[in-house]
Amino acid sequence: MTPVQTQRRQAVLSLMSAVDDMAADGLRVSDDMTVEVALSVMASAGVEYLLLCDGDDQCTGSITLAELAVHRGSSTYTDQIRLRDILADRLPRSPGAAALDG
Repeated sequence: MTPVQTQRRQAVLSLMSAVDDMAADGLRVSDDMTVEVALSVMASAGVEYLLLCDGDDQCTGSITLAELAVHRGSSTYTDQIRLRDILADRLPRSPGAAALDG
């Protein structure tokens, strides 16, 4: 290979690696997004999960299409439920919190 071909090949491989890294990271959205909007985004993007980010753009978790479908089908579902609410429901509760609820 000539030096120009080698440089082109390295540039293409570098670009492919960057695209692969972005795909591996997943689609990042704000955790204040509603379930309805998240379902629409997932359908438009053709993805099965979203990475959730807080106000500081720090990843706080992920959510799958299946999880959203379960919440949407729940009798307690409203169109105001945010993704961060679903994340909070997943967190393990301390023994003291259960005593406060009862």
